[in-house]
Parts: sequence; C-alpha cells; structure tokens
Amino acid sequence: MRASLGASALAGVTAFAVPTSAATNSTINSQIRLAYAGDTGMFVSWNTFNQLSTPTVRYGVSPQALTKTASSNVSVTYRTSLTYNNHVKITDLKSNTLYYYLPEHLLNTNNTTPYSFKTSRPAGDGESYTAAVVVDLGTMGPQGLTTTAGKGVSPNNTLAVGEINTIESMTHQVNTFDFLWHPGDIAYADYWLKEEIQGFLPNTTIANGYIVYESILNDFYDEMTPITSYKPYMVGPGNHESNCDNGGTTDTARNITYTDSICMPGQTNFTGYRNHFRMPSAESGGTENFWYSFDHGMVHYVQLDTETDLGHGFIGNDEVGGSEGDDSGPFNSTMNAQTTWLDADLKSVNRSKTPWIIAAGHRPWYLSHANTSGTICWTCKDVFEPLLVKYGVDLVLSGHSHVYERKAPINDSRIDPNELNNPRFPWYITNGAAGHYDGLDALQYPLKPYSRFGLDTSNATYGWSKLTFHNCTHMTHDFVASKNGSVLDSATLFKNRTCSLIGPAKASTTASEGRPCASIKPSSRGA
Repeated sequence: MRASLGASALAGVTAFAVPTSAATNSTINSQIRLAYAGDTGMFVSWNTFNQLSTPTVRYGVSPQALTKTASSNVSVTYRTSLTYNNHVKITDLKSNTLYYYLPEHLLNTNNTTPYSFKTSRPAGDGESYTAAVVVDLGTMGPQGLTTTAGKGVSPNNTLAVGEINTIESMTHQVNTFDFLWHPGDIAYADYWLKEEIQGFLPNTTIANGYIVYESILNDFYDEMTPITSYKPYMVGPGNHESNCDNGGTTDTARNITYTDSICMPGQTNFTGYRNHFRMPSAESGGTENFWYSFDHGMVHYVQLDTETDLGHGFIGNDEVGGSEGDDSGPFNSTMNAQTTWLDADLKSVNRSKTPWIIAAGHRPWYLSHANTSGTICWTCKDVFEPLLVKYGVDLVLSGHSHVYERKAPINDSRIDPNELNNPRFPWYITNGAAGHYDGLDALQYPLKPYSRFGLDTSNATYGWSKLTFHNCTHMTHDFVASKNGSVLDSATLFKNRTCSLIGPAKASTTASEGRPCASIKPSSRGA
C-alpha cells in the first residue's frame, strides 16, 4: 500500500479492484507483490513491459528516506506473456519492522510515493495476530465473477448487483491481517474457453486464445495489487495454474472436447505461476513455488504440492498419466523429494517457539463429496497424512472443491474423540468458496460423519478465512462472508501445552494446568 494511504482511504482503493474492461498494455499496472524470505528478508516482485538488466528496489524505514537499494538480475518472461517478471530479494532486514519501498521502472505511473511492508514476526514472538487464507480465487469483473454469467450457470453462482466480492472484502480488511495465503487456483485464466463456449465472453479462435488467457491473468494480478503490494502474498500450486485448459473443456453444441494440446508454448507446465512468483523454498529447503515452509511468530506454516511430485509410486493429478491429463512436472528429480523434505522440515520445528503447525495443500482428502479422483485426493492422504499425524500438525487447509466445510480432527477417517479440546489428530478445513466465474459447487448430502459445518452453492455465499492465533494454546478459524464481512462460522482449537514465547500472549497461556484460558474456550459456532 502506498505510504500516503491510511485506513480511511481503503474504500477508495476498492474501486480499483474491479476493472470495467479487460487488461491491455495501457491499463496493466505493475502487479507489485511481496513474499516473506525468512525472518529478515522480503521478496519484492513487479512487472514491466521490457526486460530490466538490473531490477532494483529502493527502501528504508522512512518514506522520505529510501536510502538503501537491493538489486538482482532476475527479469524473466515466457512466450505468450505481455510482461517481464522482476524479482528482488531484500535481505538483512529487522524482523517485525515496517519498511517503505519503491521498485524502479513501474508501469503507468509517475507517482514516487513509496509502498510499505512489515517483515515477519520472529519465531517465538507470542503476540496474537491474524492471517488471511483464500483458495480458488479468480478474476472479478467482466472476464470473471460478476452479476451475469453464461449459459447453464446457476444464479446462485453470480454476484448480486452491488455485492462486495472477495477481493474487495479482503481489501476492506487488509489492516486486520499480517499476510495472505493462497494455496492454489489463482485467477482461473484457464476458464477462458469455458467462458466463450457458454457465451459469456466473445468467441475467438483457438490460435488467439492465449490473448484471452493472458488478459484474464493480468486482470487478476491488477485487482490484487492493493493487497499484494502491502501484505506478503504466499501462494501454492493448484490445478488451474497447470495450463491453459485444465482438465479439458467440452463444447456440447459442436461435440468437441478440447485438451491441453490447444495451449500455446508458455501456457503449460505451471509456466506462468513459476515465472510470476518467488516463494521461500531456498530458505526452507523446498522446491520452487511448489513446496516450502516459513515461520511467523508462534506458527510454522507448510505449503504442500498436491498436484505433482507425490512420490512413492503415485502419480499426481496434474502429472503425465494423471486424472487431469495435464502432463505437468515433476519439479524435483529426486525420488520422494517432497515427503523427504516434509519429514525433515516437521522434525526440525521447535514447538516451544512455534507451537502451532499449519499445513495447506490445494486438494482435500476429507470432504463431503463423491470420492472421484478429481475431487478427493486419496493419494495425497496416503503420502502426507502419516507425517502430519506423526509430527502433531494442528490444522490442514485445502480448497479445490468450491465449497466451505469445517471438519473434526481426523486421522485415517477416524474422528478424534476430543474434537477441538486438545485433539491428537489434525483439524481439517476446506474453503474453496472464494469466488471465480461459476464459482460454487454442491456438497454431497448426507454430510460425512466428520463434517461439522458446511456452505455450498445453495447458500450463494462467497467467503474467505481468518486464522487468529491467540497464544500458545488457542487459535480460532473464522469464515468471513465477503458480501458483508460477517462471520458465518467460527471455531476455536485448544491444545494443552507449554511454550517459551516472548510477548503479551505468554501471560494468558494456561496449558500447564490442562484447561483453556477463561476468556477463550474451545468452541464452534455456525450461523
């Protein structure tokens, strides 16, 4: 966010979030985005029309004195992209500190007012904070989720006139969370062909489809800039990043089924996703933007790749031979690389300083939905669940299915008898209801025995998640309805433990007595 914007100015930013026309060279902004790079580092990324020989960011602790610079030689693109992605890693920063920054060569602006970011809280910091989580979030406006849609789309899956969408909702509340986590399905640019077949977008030729794809992608990144230029935007891979026609699209009127063979070079194998982002994989021993981890205060966060590189003889849904037919990956040539990394990563966590471990992967393996290979990722369960249970992971987040379902703590389909009061098994929440073109699905009734609260297309409600870490023993998950900011579901998890935290939250921790704090009890509430 620009340094000159205060909380009162956020309403003005919202108008920028929904374009009235498709992105073009004259309207694309620089799509500034941040990502944590360890406790004392920050990735700053932005786009330009020309390749930069030395991408540079000026920064400092005062908006009037950007006295330091950081540079790189990373200015990359791919054949169908309109822009170059520039990435600079700023190092040797102070943790939990506000900095002001300004990348050089920004597009379509002569404004020299700097933006700002705050570095990561150090591990062991016990101060309470909130993180935002969104999955399956696509472009809003004339090329995505809006008040109309094409043939066959339920009216429940469009916005009401004047309805606030998820990007607008998060922009309104951007000062209430430290960072935004997006574990897959970003922009839904690969819906271009579906939107044309349904009559929502004008028809184009297959040969020119890449232009529509890139336009939708740029719309999304433009819309997200008021958030991503201000708060770190941590992402993970989803199936809709894989290529330009994920899973294939059928035109029933013409009896034609399209596959990823229509994709132009540059729009396969997660190419746009790999170019656009930089995540802290090197800092955590992970692989590119696919799997990595980071600490923030009293929490250790783990991003998993449910799309490729499952190892152990399993084929990921987006790999050659997978259910999506995408032919993507693998992205690490070492056998069983992801689970070997996950085992070592979780083993290394100091639970006295980062008592909470939160993992996220795009696809769920527990959900009230038909057990089809494209929805339930049983192979993910087989490779990841034993390690998540072994190391006492507290919460597992997912999306993929465009519903919201909060479940009980589970292991191997067994419900933890303690529910949220000091369970031994990981707690599971799926929230794929953020919104995109035709963006809600149906839960399968009756709901599974482990289901505790659900929302789907029948509720016509888009939303996102807030995770609030109160102290060493208590954390709360809230489902926020985008249209009005109300909390439709809230649940608090209690873990009985002691920690060595520094900060205000330490005083309210009573885990050693084996009972919850008086003011925060394990609970669940649905409205």
